[in-house]
Amino acid sequence: MAQNDYDVIVVGAGNAALTAAWAAKQEGANVVVLEKAPVALRGGNTRFTTGAVRFAYNSFEDVAALMPDLSPAEAEALEVIPYTKDDFYNDLMRVTEGLADPELSELLVTQSYPTVRWMTDMGMQWEFGQIRRAMEHGRRARINSMIRSKGAGLGMSECQFEITERLGIPVHYEAKGMKLVTDDSLNVTGIKVRYPDGVRDLHAASIVLACGGFEANKELRVRYMGPKWDEVVVRGTKYNTGEGLMMAIELGAQPIGQWSFGHTTPVDANSPKFGSLELTDHTRRASYMYGIMVNENCERFADEGEDFMPYTYAKYGSLVQDQPHRLAFQIFDQKGIPHIETLYYATGVPVEADTIEELAEGLGLDPAKLSKVVEEYNASCDDSTEFRVGVKDGKRTYGLQPDKTNWAQKLDTPPYVGYPVTAGLTFTYGGVKINRRGEVVDTEDNVIPGLYAAGELTGGFFYFNYPGASGLMRGAVTGRIAGTNAARRALGREPWTP
Repeated sequence: MAQNDYDVIVVGAGNAALTAAWAAKQEGANVVVLEKAPVALRGGNTRFTTGAVRFAYNSFEDVAALMPDLSPAEAEALEVIPYTKDDFYNDLMRVTEGLADPELSELLVTQSYPTVRWMTDMGMQWEFGQIRRAMEHGRRARINSMIRSKGAGLGMSECQFEITERLGIPVHYEAKGMKLVTDDSLNVTGIKVRYPDGVRDLHAASIVLACGGFEANKELRVRYMGPKWDEVVVRGTKYNTGEGLMMAIELGAQPIGQWSFGHTTPVDANSPKFGSLELTDHTRRASYMYGIMVNENCERFADEGEDFMPYTYAKYGSLVQDQPHRLAFQIFDQKGIPHIETLYYATGVPVEADTIEELAEGLGLDPAKLSKVVEEYNASCDDSTEFRVGVKDGKRTYGLQPDKTNWAQKLDTPPYVGYPVTAGLTFTYGGVKINRRGEVVDTEDNVIPGLYAAGELTGGFFYFNYPGASGLMRGAVTGRIAGTNAARRALGREPWTP
């Protein structure tokens, strides 16, 4: 048997991978991180996110403990709405149509707050961006399920690499995992790695696969998700091409979750084909609740007011992908414009016009068709119900297919504004099955000795949709568990079963 180079090898360098590496190092293991990307493009999908994490908590004190540098004035401006474990679990089950794995969902929910506290103790810094804006307008900022890393996704990734360096964990760049190495009993004993100067085997007692899904691999998208995904904007890293998943499945890992779907949101129609570190997530176009969406035939195709944005944006991109030429148009009037996400929409150049017909011409749409759609929409709006932001106001339409069930204000206040959008695929939902210890299990539900997984590579958490900010939380929870138990196996200790 070859001598081990390390106790634990972590494949990947995003949020899930680095938290796994920290946890393994805390246990006393000799750890290395393998990053396929060069230094300039390191960090996986984490860098392209908002840096937000969804977690369960009960009180103001729970949240304040995560932001110890809050000033008294900022603390006074905060209104913390409890978001319990039941709230999180029920949201997860509701938006995934009850298909999320109950045990994995319970694990995510119950470990969410302890994991955020642990990350805080490790040096992560959090913020709630709405505090300053609320203070400027004499309002209170309401926290009701999530906070984000300082500096958003870029800040989260840089902070995580700083912590990794402080812990003395080496990171090998341009190091692509190719194939898992096993002994005669199919215990995982290492991984074949391609470096710029050649291929070599690295040996370890435990391997943690945390290298993302397959959203940047066209062949795997079409194979598993279908032909409609042949062409799509990928919102994150171009390096998430599925090698980790394929390595695990080749070894007999059990596929789980929804392999035909992924987190997909409307984005600027002129978005780059892969994530941009200059734009990060700011190409997102998710304020459709305050207007309408039509395709190039001027047909509405979604209930823009079905739910709050965090519970619809991850699935509405797929509806856009279904439209002719993967194209749609979000249309607002001046009553809706004040409520859109300014930070995101500012990265695009909208079309503005004083009439709907002129707006249609500017967008390349049929003026008569768009005018008719807007007239029918306006005529169907319920004028007896008050428009209210921040609650599901029930201000809806009647008689349309589909109806808009909340926030249905008439489009009657020019100038009108239109944004062309397409679909942006963030990550895929299919993955390998893990147990509560982060161990990968095979198709007969047996543990594959020495193999662990975390983050987007794990399946069973999300179907059709997900509650916003659950992805980074899933990565950190599974990363911490996998890293801890990978190290304990390597060091001959009893595993942790949270």
